[in-house]
Amino acid sequence: MVPEGRPDGAGAGEESARLQAAGSVRKGCDLLANSRHGCLQSRRAQIHQQINRELRMRTGAENLYRATSNARVRETVALELSYVNSSLQLLKEELEGLDGNVDADQPQSEGITVPMIPLGLKETKQLDWATPLKELISGHFGEDSASYEAEIRELEDLRQATRTPSRSEAGLELLTAYYNQLCFQEARFVTPARSLGLLFHWYDSLTGVPAQQRALAFEKGSVLFNIGALHTQIGARQDRSCPEGTSSAVEAFQRAAGAFSLLRENFSHAPSPDMSPASLSMLEQLMTAQAQECVFEGLSLQAPVAPPDCLAQLRLAQEAAQVAAEYRLAHQTMAQPPVQDYVPFPWTTLVHVKAEYFRALAHYHAALALCDGAPVAEAELPALEQIFLGLPASSEPRGPALPQEQEERRKLGKAHLKRAILGQEEALRLHAVCRALRRVDLLQVVLAQALQRSLAKYSELDLEDDFCEAAEAPDVRPKTQRRPEGRPPSFSRVKVADIFHRLGPLSVFSAKNRWRLAGPIHVARGEGGFGFTLRGDAPVLIAAVVPGGRAAAAGLKEGDYIVSVNGQPCRWWKHADVVAQLKGVGDEAVSLQVLTPLQPGGGAEAPGSGDRRPAPWGLLRSQEECAWETPGPAQASPRPLLGWSRKAKRGKTGRRLSPAPQP
Repeated sequence: MVPEGRPDGAGAGEESARLQAAGSVRKGCDLLANSRHGCLQSRRAQIHQQINRELRMRTGAENLYRATSNARVRETVALELSYVNSSLQLLKEELEGLDGNVDADQPQSEGITVPMIPLGLKETKQLDWATPLKELISGHFGEDSASYEAEIRELEDLRQATRTPSRSEAGLELLTAYYNQLCFQEARFVTPARSLGLLFHWYDSLTGVPAQQRALAFEKGSVLFNIGALHTQIGARQDRSCPEGTSSAVEAFQRAAGAFSLLRENFSHAPSPDMSPASLSMLEQLMTAQAQECVFEGLSLQAPVAPPDCLAQLRLAQEAAQVAAEYRLAHQTMAQPPVQDYVPFPWTTLVHVKAEYFRALAHYHAALALCDGAPVAEAELPALEQIFLGLPASSEPRGPALPQEQEERRKLGKAHLKRAILGQEEALRLHAVCRALRRVDLLQVVLAQALQRSLAKYSELDLEDDFCEAAEAPDVRPKTQRRPEGRPPSFSRVKVADIFHRLGPLSVFSAKNRWRLAGPIHVARGEGGFGFTLRGDAPVLIAAVVPGGRAAAAGLKEGDYIVSVNGQPCRWWKHADVVAQLKGVGDEAVSLQVLTPLQPGGGAEAPGSGDRRPAPWGLLRSQEECAWETPGPAQASPRPLLGWSRKAKRGKTGRRLSPAPQP
C-alpha cells in the first residue's frame, strides 16, 4: 500500500504539532503507569543484590565456624551469623511483600493495632537425592534406577520449592505436602540400622548457626518447624482491625503453637538451639500469648461504645489482665537460660512492653466501668467483687467491699487510672530503651495514645478540692471467655500420593524387608490347572502349591508374591485382576515373576488386609500409625496420603482363597 501524500504548508505543521502533543501525552501516561512498577523492580533488584551479599558473608562465616576450634573465635562467628541471619530474614520478608504487592492489593487497616512477633523460617541447602535413592532402587529393590529419574526429580523439585514458600495457605500446603512425602520415603527407604546416607543441612532460625545430621527425622523436624514459623508470619500479617482478621490471626497462632508443641514432644535430640525443648516451650508460650491478644482485640471490636456497659468493661479488663499474664509467662521463659542467650533482645523487650501495656489496659477498663458505667444491680455485686478482689463466688469477702456511692466509685476509678498511667509510662520507657523497637513507630503510637486517654480521663476525675489520696487499686483478676489452645497441623488436609508408588505396596516393598526376585518362571497349565492357590491383594500371594503339580515343578513356593504376569507389573493388582489374567491365557503357559521373602514374616501383610504402613521413626516416636489410603494399580492414578493420626482406624478384613483357574 502506497501512503497518501500530505500537502506542505500550515495545515501540515498543525497536524504534526497535534501528533507530537498526543505522543507526549501517551508517553506521560505510560511513564505514570510504569513509575510504580519501575520502582518496585528497582527495589527488587537491590534486595536481591543485598541477599546475595549476605549469603556470601554467611558462607565465609560458616566455613570459619567449622574450621576453627578456638572458643572465642567460634563465639564471635556465631554472633556474626546471627546478624546475617536476621538481615536475611528481613530482606526476604520485604521481598515477599514486594512480590505479593501487598501495599497495592490489600486494603489498609483502618485501626491501629499492636505489632506481632513473626518467626523466621529455617533455611537449608540444596540436596542431591539421586545418588542414594538410585543405589537403593537398583540394589535392594532390583529395579532399573534409570526408570525412576522422573520420580527422583519430582522429589527434588518439591524440596526445592519448600525452601521459599509463599506466606499464604499455598505455602503451608506446599510444606505439608513435602512433610507427608517424607513420611512415605522414611517408611520405604529407611531402616533402624541404616539411614539414606544424606547429610541434611539446616540453619538455625534464631542464631543462623548451621547444623547438620544424617537422620531423616532432622529433615522432618525442620519442615515441621517451618510450618509453625509460617503460621506465625500469616498471623502477623492479618488485618486485626476487623473481626475476620482477628479470628484468622487466632487460628494461625494456635496452629503455630500446636506445631511447636508437637515438635517438642516428639523430637528429643535437638541439633540446633531453635529446636531445643526450652526454645520450643518458649515459642509455644509466645504464640499462645499472641493468640490471647487477638482474642482480646476481637472482643474489643464487639464491645459497646455508648452508653458504657459496666459489666462489658469489666470483662474487657479481665481479658486484658489475662493477656498480660500470658505475656508475663512468656517473658519469664525468655529470661531463663539458655533461651536468653539466643532469643533476640527486641523480642524480649517487646514481650515485656506488652505485659506492662495490657496490665495497664486492664486497670483502664476497670476505671471506665467504675466511673462511666451505669449503677450496678445488687444481684451483680458478687460478680464485681469476684473480678476486683479475686474471690470465688461462694466465699466471704476478705477485704473492703466495693463502693456503691458515686464518690467512692470515682475515687477507686481514679486509683485504677493511676496504676494504668504508671504502667503505660513504664511500657513507653521500655520501648525507648530498645533501639530496634524505637524504629517501630506504630508501637509508639499505640502506647502514646493509650497514655493520652488515661491522662485525659484522670484529669476529668481529679477535682480541685480532692486532697485525699486514693487507696491502692487492687489487681484485676485474669479471666478469659476463650482460652486459645495449641492446635497441631492438619496433615490429613493435604492429600498426596507416594512418589515412588511404582515400587509396590509399602507393606512388602520397603528397605526393612529382605527378599529374592525369581523369574520369569514359565508355568504350563495342566489337567488340574496351574497347581497353586492365590490369596490377598496388592500384591497377590501364592497361598498353597499342589505337590507334584506344574507350579511345584516350575519352582513356585508357598508364600511367594506375584509381581509380574506375562511381563505386566502386577504389584498393585487386586486378587480378581490376577485371576482374570491367568484365565485369559487359555491353554498356553504363563510367565510369572515372583518375590520370595528371605526371613520369617518378611513384613508381609495379612491376606486381604490392604497396605499397612509402619509408623515413621525418629521424629514421631509416639505416633502409633500413619493412615494412608491404599494406592491403586500402577496404571491408575494413586490414591493420596491422608496424613497421620494417633490411631489409624482399620476395618475388619477377611481372607479370600481362590484356586488357580482350571482348564
